Amino acid sequence: MTDPALRHRQARWAGWASLVANTGIVVTGGAVRLTGSGLGCPTWPRCTEDDFTPHGALDFHSAIEFGNRLLTFVLVAVAVLTFVAAVRTGRRHLVGLAAVLAAGIPLQAVIGGITVLTDLNPWIVSLHLLLSMALVGLSVRFLQVLDRPTPAVGGPATTLAWIVLAAAWVVLYLGTVVTGSGPHAGDADSPRNGLDPLQWSQLHADAVFLYLGLTIGLLLCLMAVRADRAAVRVVVWLLVAQLAQGVIGFVQYFNDLPELLVGLHMLGAATLSALTTAALLRVRHPEA
Repeated sequence: MTDPALRHRQARWAGWASLVANTGIVVTGGAVRLTGSGLGCPTWPRCTEDDFTPHGALDFHSAIEFGNRLLTFVLVAVAVLTFVAAVRTGRRHLVGLAAVLAAGIPLQAVIGGITVLTDLNPWIVSLHLLLSMALVGLSVRFLQVLDRPTPAVGGPATTLAWIVLAAAWVVLYLGTVVTGSGPHAGDADSPRNGLDPLQWSQLHADAVFLYLGLTIGLLLCLMAVRADRAAVRVVVWLLVAQLAQGVIGFVQYFNDLPELLVGLHMLGAATLSALTTAALLRVRHPEA
């Protein structure tokens, strides 16, 4: 029988692979939109009316879009490996998390198909992104259950950590609304949501300041109650990521949203989803 320590390491590798893969698909999906390649394959599940691949009519946009579709198979492989590794540990909670992660991949594919069939409707595009953010958070949860399956604790710090997570999701959602009102539609003929970019950018910025303030409050709370250093360290890293994301956001806004900075902003959003989840889990499940 395989050594339990080896099975544990294999599950950890699979969990990290899931986290990296779900973060990566956020970046590649952003590349599809930012290069105007969202309808490079104008139908779904086929790429063209006649074939599943764009050969014979391959151009830059179809290559970018088709390449992003192919990455779905990478996500499927990672999800299967994660599920198998979880089963081999014999821990039901890990198996349940791995099953949810695996179920998210075909759901993403379906939402992606609806996105194409609706000519990149901005509200469907936002759902596509938010599901990836949720899978990033679930990957972090998988790693926490694997490495630190300690009982949950309550208290003011835990409550505040939940509020910080809720604020993060408000920021993420408002970010998708701002994106849906802006210039990067993914295709020159795709619709926008019709909202005022200036007003929604201001609301998004207000939510970011709230998110940042709550995180600072969480850090002070942890220091006051002398929480374990690991929890404090994760919250500090979260603050650093928030400040970096804020700088990128302001610079891109005042420079007419250059594609490279928007792509970095999307990577930052996935990073914040992971770190905010990790902060909650570190506070809620302290070291034994």
